Amino acid sequence: MAKKSVASLQTGSKRLTKAIKMVRSPKTGAYHFVEAVMAPEFVDDFLKKN
Repeated sequence: MAKKSVASLQTGSKRLTKAIKMVRSPKTGAYHFVEAVMAPEFVDDFLKKN
């Protein structure tokens, strides 16, 4: 189960996106959130990666 959230951020002339996904820990089974700010073209790769 993965929760996806994407927000667009604009700083000056650069366009950035903040992506948040929920990842389950294989050790404890608990969920935690992983956040990253990146260019919009890299969001799909970030969300597909485990």
